[in-house]
Amino acid sequence: MKKVGLFFGTFNPIHIGHMVIANHMVEFSDLDEVWFVVTPQSPFKVKKSLLDNHHRYQMVLEATEDYPKLKPSKIEFDLPQPNYTINTLVHLSEKYPKDYEFCLIMGEDNLKSFHKWRNYEMILDGYSIYVYPRISEGKIEHQFKDHPKIHRVGAPIMEISSTFIRREHKKGNNIKPMLPPAVWKYMDEMNFYR
Repeated sequence: MKKVGLFFGTFNPIHIGHMVIANHMVEFSDLDEVWFVVTPQSPFKVKKSLLDNHHRYQMVLEATEDYPKLKPSKIEFDLPQPNYTINTLVHLSEKYPKDYEFCLIMGEDNLKSFHKWRNYEMILDGYSIYVYPRISEGKIEHQFKDHPKIHRVGAPIMEISSTFIRREHKKGNNIKPMLPPAVWKYMDEMNFYR
């Protein structure tokens, strides 16, 4: 049974920070694969800055092409909205009961607010969580400090954000080094975030 880490995000666009973290998780922990779960555009809050689902999925596909252990996933595109992480985890576990053991990947900033997540107890009961470091305010709840299902992975701290990339690209600044080459090519050809 393969152990799969689920890395959720809008990936708008996917950048080298995402790639470094995902690759670190798959190379330096016991995870066999990392799936980039592309979060769909919520029909309830349409964001102008958020590209169409299929474009963001395509960029993740392009970014992961040379990395057999990293895979794009559009599993959430077919789930009812608004969707919660627990629903996706349960859906995947039911869909692949014998092939995969699913785990959740999150930044330390998310762990700090994890107690506010819907059904966070259910997530912890059924799934392991792999946490990568982030520079962020606040502290981790006592109950999560030495929890047997929470694994800290010392990935490099990546302070690159998709928001920054979109903003600076729009201004005409060169953000090309922050993106996998195939993502830059796709983004440039499609004239995104201008």
